[in-house]
Amino acid sequence: MNTLAEIEAAVDSLPPDKKEELLRFLAARLRDQAESPRQELKFARSKRGFPISKGRAPFTSADVARIESEFEALG
Repeated sequence: MNTLAEIEAAVDSLPPDKKEELLRFLAARLRDQAESPRQELKFARSKRGFPISKGRAPFTSADVARIESEFEALG
């Protein structure tokens, strides 16, 4: 299974007791991840709250949105 759609289809095919077992497994994994120390990412930001470009070209609003969504995905 390589895609989320394949995983969802496989989960849908499980009987209710196996779905509950999977849910408990995933909940335990999430708890373990939440308890492990996270690496803090620090972004340099301008006075307006935008990340500071390290190169010559300034960040666009699309760049900022991408950076913030990647940061949020890390948790």
